[in-house]
Amino acid sequence: MSTFLGMPARPPRSPYGTGNLRGDEPFPRAAHQELGNAQLRRNLGRATTTIRAKRLNVTGELPDWEALREAGSAIKTDALNRLPELLEQLEHQVTERGGTVHWARDGAEANEIVTRLVRATGSGEVIKVKSMATQEIGLNEHLEAAGITPYETDLAELIVQLAHDRPSHILVPAIHRNRDEIRQIFLDHLPGVDPELDNVPAHLAAAARAYLREKFMTARVAVSGANFGVAETGTLAVVESEGNGRMCLTLPETLITVMGIEKVLPRYRDLEVFLQLLPRSSTGERMNPYTSLWTGVTPGDGPQDFHLVLLDNGRTAALADTVGRAALNCIRCSACLNVCPVYERAGGHAYGSTYPGPIGAVLTPQLAGMDATADDPNSSLPYASSLCGACFDACPVKIDIPSLLVELRHQHTEQTGTTAEKLAMKAAAAVMKRPTLYAGAQKAAGLGRALAGRDGMISRLPPPFGGWSDSRDTAAPPRQTFRAWYASAEGRATLRAAADEHDRGPDEHTPDQGEGGMRRRDGEHAPGQGEGGTE
Repeated sequence: MSTFLGMPARPPRSPYGTGNLRGDEPFPRAAHQELGNAQLRRNLGRATTTIRAKRLNVTGELPDWEALREAGSAIKTDALNRLPELLEQLEHQVTERGGTVHWARDGAEANEIVTRLVRATGSGEVIKVKSMATQEIGLNEHLEAAGITPYETDLAELIVQLAHDRPSHILVPAIHRNRDEIRQIFLDHLPGVDPELDNVPAHLAAAARAYLREKFMTARVAVSGANFGVAETGTLAVVESEGNGRMCLTLPETLITVMGIEKVLPRYRDLEVFLQLLPRSSTGERMNPYTSLWTGVTPGDGPQDFHLVLLDNGRTAALADTVGRAALNCIRCSACLNVCPVYERAGGHAYGSTYPGPIGAVLTPQLAGMDATADDPNSSLPYASSLCGACFDACPVKIDIPSLLVELRHQHTEQTGTTAEKLAMKAAAAVMKRPTLYAGAQKAAGLGRALAGRDGMISRLPPPFGGWSDSRDTAAPPRQTFRAWYASAEGRATLRAAADEHDRGPDEHTPDQGEGGMRRRDGEHAPGQGEGGTE
């Protein structure tokens, strides 16, 4: 008797309506609102300019920086190619060393696992290390709904949490806030704060430290993410700059780590590459002030109950896309955000996802899809880019983000069915196949000169092309088409002169011109000029 196992199907994306991988409105509409916030633009401009300068300084110090980028890309690509076996090896090593591994198909399942584990300890609160994965799945909101209070311990995450705000940057969640705004947030929401608190950064940090110290000393459960997980040894790694992560990873009795499955590395020695790439690309530092590594459970040292939750949530679906899977190489450094002209002006909230900026415009549609509904906000993300290529140049693992954005645009176009744009392209193709029609269309296009201003530019196109001119001007059609010029006496004379110049060759010049415009016809140099024209 045979058993029908079903037909092969693509892996599922992150479930629609869960977590924080989809905004409420398309990027253009959200960005338009954010662009009206002058304070936001000033905050972003100052912060990204500073980080860019620091990054360029510390990467320029390394003669092998490009080799490190190549190595990082190769390691991540190899890990993704062998992901199933590496994850099984990681599970085995963690279990062998006293930890417990849980597999979560999506964010909802991960939230339930973490909530169940916290409840088993009898604790009603948890302290948290900054984690993109837990932000992605909306863990804080889920814990609060279950009567468990999460406390963010990263300073920027704490600011966002106290203000009931959302992170707007991968590395610096509160990059959209300045010190005056942070001071007011602390005065309004931080228990026990000095009412005379000023906006000096050291004083703001001290106020947060005083508030968090009690949490560090009394909390029995901590939740973290992971920058890397090493399959070879079962080691987890968290890098951070404030020391709050070290407190969360060592003081509580129970530690729960939520890690995206793409964070696995094959070998322990691979950390050598990424612990050079990550700090330089993210904070512009030569090394992270705090690098915490732990392997399972060590009796009498650190948490005695360790749980690792391996999160899929659309990552297998991204892996199945042979083009888009390169986005999973991302190590969450945020270098692409800091060089992106679109992000610098619109900010992170406009993207609607936990992952903003260029990499978010690629990764979010890969994880959650972009055509779940007819007006899916994620479908606008691949277009949230000028394709300038700065993100590719900055990426420490050489993700070709512009090419991935173009591919996602292609995928979206293929899935949207018949649109005005598709009909226009079909009409253009039909005209271009017929020379007579094409020539007639060129003549008709010349009428567009009537729409141009004195500068020769058309600022407003008629429907259905108005969307194009909403954000750019269009050059007016020329007075004469190329074909008309080519057939004219002027065109024939110009082409004949060019052919004669080519036939004479590089050594046969007119008397008043030589190589580079400086060599005389008889081959002698002009006074003071050498062979290269530079002596």
